[in-house]
Amino acid sequence: MAINGKGSRMAKDRQMTSGKKTTTAEEAVRSIGRGKTIFIGTGCGEPQALVKALIAESENLGDNEIVQTLSLGLMPYNEERFTDRFRLNAFFIGPNVRYAVNDGRADYTPVNLSQIARMFDSGKIVIDVALIQVSPPDANGDCSFGVSVDITKSAAENADMVIAQVNHNMPRTHGDSLINLSEIDHIVEIDEPILEWRPEREEKREVLTKIGKYLSDLVPDGATLQIGYGSTPDAAIKYLTKKKDLGVHTELLSDGLVSLVESGAVNGVKKTKDNGKVVASFVMGTQHVYDFINDNAMIEMRPSSYTNDPCIIGHQENMISINSALQVDLTGQVCADQLGNKFFSGLGGHVDFMRGAARSRGGKPIIAMPSTARDGSVSRIMPTLDPGSAVTTTRGDVHYVVTEYGIAELHGKSISQRALSLISIAHPKFRAELLAHAKSLGYIFKDVSGMTFTGTIYPEQYEAVLVMKGVEVYFRPAKLTDEAMIKEMFYSLSEATMYQRYMGPKKQMPHKEIQRLIDIDYEGTMTVIAMTKDKDRFQVIGMASYDVDKAKNTAEVAFVVVDRWQNKGIGSQFMEMLIKIAKDKGVKAFTAELLSENFRMLDMFYRTGLKVEARLVEDTYMVNMDLWSK
Repeated sequence: MAINGKGSRMAKDRQMTSGKKTTTAEEAVRSIGRGKTIFIGTGCGEPQALVKALIAESENLGDNEIVQTLSLGLMPYNEERFTDRFRLNAFFIGPNVRYAVNDGRADYTPVNLSQIARMFDSGKIVIDVALIQVSPPDANGDCSFGVSVDITKSAAENADMVIAQVNHNMPRTHGDSLINLSEIDHIVEIDEPILEWRPEREEKREVLTKIGKYLSDLVPDGATLQIGYGSTPDAAIKYLTKKKDLGVHTELLSDGLVSLVESGAVNGVKKTKDNGKVVASFVMGTQHVYDFINDNAMIEMRPSSYTNDPCIIGHQENMISINSALQVDLTGQVCADQLGNKFFSGLGGHVDFMRGAARSRGGKPIIAMPSTARDGSVSRIMPTLDPGSAVTTTRGDVHYVVTEYGIAELHGKSISQRALSLISIAHPKFRAELLAHAKSLGYIFKDVSGMTFTGTIYPEQYEAVLVMKGVEVYFRPAKLTDEAMIKEMFYSLSEATMYQRYMGPKKQMPHKEIQRLIDIDYEGTMTVIAMTKDKDRFQVIGMASYDVDKAKNTAEVAFVVVDRWQNKGIGSQFMEMLIKIAKDKGVKAFTAELLSENFRMLDMFYRTGLKVEARLVEDTYMVNMDLWSK
């Protein structure tokens, strides 16, 4: 279906494009000659008619280099039979060029997308001929690059010869997306459907669902989004429709992001730059997307030198960048474009947006990936990257890694904290092996038993956020990565609180003691913590735990709350949580030992409504609480 009408408007368009410049596709490509560097437009904007003509006229061409970012269409020039006539040099390796690159028949230039236009401008990469696809001209003779501005606009501006396929099906887009007829050397008027693209679902639906939910937790209202190539980053979109005042600044605009705009979640009013606009550099999607962007003033298409500039990205506050990866090692190094010695994709805009989001105030560079690959046979979280694999994104540029098992926050964390966080979101069947490697590499303490990782799934169902005294308090089961926060909490306690909790003076909290509280199996041993958040920093304000006596099926409980949060309901919430968890595990009763003057704790036990028995032995209450009787 043509986007622009074909009646009198077509006649007017043809008058404007008629004359010496208008020709057939075969005649146009015949003028290219031999030994030239030919740029072909990107993705869904690839000029299919010109590519077909290029092959048809290949006898008249030879020793030509094809330069391209990503092809979604025909690539016969990449076939072995055309080796003497064409050699592809790709800036990004898609599925249809991967084998040729790794077989040595095609080349790959690793470069960040933001920098390519500068290379064209400087002459470091020379473009002799640009094959592009554009919309019909307007009254001023300006055609639109439509779905593919990216590096295509820069290539056309720097090429000695521009051959344009004018296609009425190409949407006319706003922004910096125009080229005048005067800048085009040969015009080929051929209408054909714009290529469509749908991300293949690389993983099981339930895996993507879990990843999407975790990603949505990292996106606040008012954030500006970039969502990368593939079904895994795209998984977040369906869980963002209830967010408010989101913005979009991305390289790739697809059906997912358009659906988010249509849901009303995206309006761009909180964007620091390009307020109220959805900014992208290329579009890959279905006809629905092309209809949506056509003459839509909200959508601004801009060159990659703008959309992918880390400084411009960093200027957006709360910039959220979501991209995928092939592997992440235990220190947080990311490989996104290579498997061992085999090239898989490319740099694209991955590094541009990860670094840009890291520069943003409130920004979050996020890696999202399934925990395994090859039908679950290998872990994507590795002790070290595979031999030959390259580091796409450094350990200093990644703030979060998300799998279907949770979120690992890496920014500002030590190597040991990173390793433990990443192991916790690896697939359970690989955690013990990863833990052993982390010990052998010296990343973590040798005494970490890893009960948390031995077949146990973190019980996120016990997480809760409550508003207490006007402050959000986060309650959750403890994790191995909580050691530093718990240590900080301990040394903030007053001597009186220390005495009440530990029934005597206590001067230190060594690593081994904290390990007993957090290296737990969530079954016979359980610790829950309460946290508040100040900007990006969490602080533990209280902790409660139990340890089951398996012979008696009873659990001894203990509580501590920092002084400034005492008498504000934290202990009661802890008690409610521990009762629920223990009953879920079938525990019969709680026991506790209290100093005789600790009336507040004893009163809290009675207020639970449980059957409580307290026996005073010298200066200590021995308490028993039946969890199943009132």
